Amino acid sequence: MPASSRWPVLTFETLPWKVDDGYVSRNQRRKHAGLYEASITPLIASLDPHLPANLLAESEEAAREVARFDEYVSATFGTATNGAPEIAPMSAILLRTESASSSQIENLTVGARQIALAELGEHTNTNAKIVTGNVRAMEAALELSESIDTDTILAMHLALLGASQPHHAGQWRDQQVWIGGSDVGPHRADFVPPHHDRVQAAIDDLLIFANRDDLPTVAQVALTHAQFETIHPFADGNGRTGRALVHSMFANKGLSERITVPVSSGLLVNTEAYFGALTDYRKGDIEPIVERFNVATIFAVGNGRQLVGDLKSVRESFNGRVKARSDSSAWKIADLLIGQPVINSAYVQTRLKISDVAALRAIETLEKAGVLTQPASAKKNRVWQSPEILAKLDDFAERIRRRRG
Repeated sequence: MPASSRWPVLTFETLPWKVDDGYVSRNQRRKHAGLYEASITPLIASLDPHLPANLLAESEEAAREVARFDEYVSATFGTATNGAPEIAPMSAILLRTESASSSQIENLTVGARQIALAELGEHTNTNAKIVTGNVRAMEAALELSESIDTDTILAMHLALLGASQPHHAGQWRDQQVWIGGSDVGPHRADFVPPHHDRVQAAIDDLLIFANRDDLPTVAQVALTHAQFETIHPFADGNGRTGRALVHSMFANKGLSERITVPVSSGLLVNTEAYFGALTDYRKGDIEPIVERFNVATIFAVGNGRQLVGDLKSVRESFNGRVKARSDSSAWKIADLLIGQPVINSAYVQTRLKISDVAALRAIETLEKAGVLTQPASAKKNRVWQSPEILAKLDDFAERIRRRRG
């Protein structure tokens, strides 16, 4: 174990394994017969991470950047008539970009337009529907961030997989799981998390650590995330739930009170380093995962700032093009487009509480101004989109791809 980390390594226990599947060859049965080793996660509730001064300073810098970004978004998107910050659309799109990036870490890639269509309930691809589940998990993470506890984590997981995998959504796993290797058994896996009987006790210990108030926040979040991924408490969706927990903690610690910092976009820049840091953590070296979160957070703030500035410029450009009275619903739709750049009449009616006729009239106003266009493929379903906003969201994703290259 590295002297600088002073963090306990995983230990292991030997457990029996039986292959019950009758559709497995005799060769596979031989490979996966008998005993296997499962991890035992160390107790970390009262541990103090010993990190070098430069890494702690970087963690503090990352925390300050998150807080400044939260303030910047509020200031950039002005105020409503009652004087309160009017940042809901911007908050929505930042949350969605975070959800898309988190899903892409799991090799679920989907564009901004497809996610927006899925949010409308329109026909789209499978990945987009999965990402919308991640959006729901993120929303649950933020709504329940006042308390970081078992119920919060289970609610995130239920929101993530409730629609697609209701049989185990929102429940700790009741079976052994493993990462890599064969789907027949854990014997040749890259990593075997703890036996399911150990999950609840491990989570209880982790929650004590996560709720401490004597640790540097970003470092604490990074270590909580790494321990969560090591416990691997669910049958599926551990990575996305674990990254949603990051944002629940940021909100709980008071760093991001109004918006979501797309930290997963920073992790996505170098997934090999991210997964490698999780492996190092399990070997007792905590520095790589803390450094990865520091770097990812600072990158995410920079990329997020550019996205916010780009979207503000697009929204301001609408003002000189749209010809409508100041009380027209067209202006309200223009604001909503920041958070939902693909719309239909039903969405507008629901959000603005107006009739179908009024919604279509306002949409037509924006269409005449070139703010909205109707793709040829969407004529039948009557869907409109903002190509300029979608382009800025694609630019956000392209900046990540360039850094990865």
